[in-house]
Amino acid sequence: VQLQASGGGLVQPGGSLRLSCAASESTLDSYVIAWLRQAPGKEREGVSCVALGDNMPYYADSVSGRFTISRDNAKNTVYLQMNQLKPEDTAVYYCATYTGNWVPECPPYFPRLTAEFGSWGQGTLVTVSS
Repeated sequence: VQLQASGGGLVQPGGSLRLSCAASESTLDSYVIAWLRQAPGKEREGVSCVALGDNMPYYADSVSGRFTISRDNAKNTVYLQMNQLKPEDTAVYYCATYTGNWVPECPPYFPRLTAEFGSWGQGTLVTVSS
């Protein structure tokens, strides 16, 4: 599966953005999907994860209460609604599949990333700045 993230841009602190994750040849409702991000000079980190059936989404502590992950199976898209954005949210955001042993759920160790997170394509840049 090849994933494509979109929807990034420049936003002021406190603003909102909605990112979209689409797949060209597969149906996303068959995959556990995670949003990851990588800030300049830092390692890639997990942001949010949604299980099959949209059950029990996981969030990194740094975004909990501000970000919301959701699926729209009719549009074959997974969204990341980002509110109350902070400068430290500035990063390239990617969506990825999780194909490890915890499927159909997100792994309980999320947002720690392992080799079972993959298939991310080109990310989308989010810049939070005044």
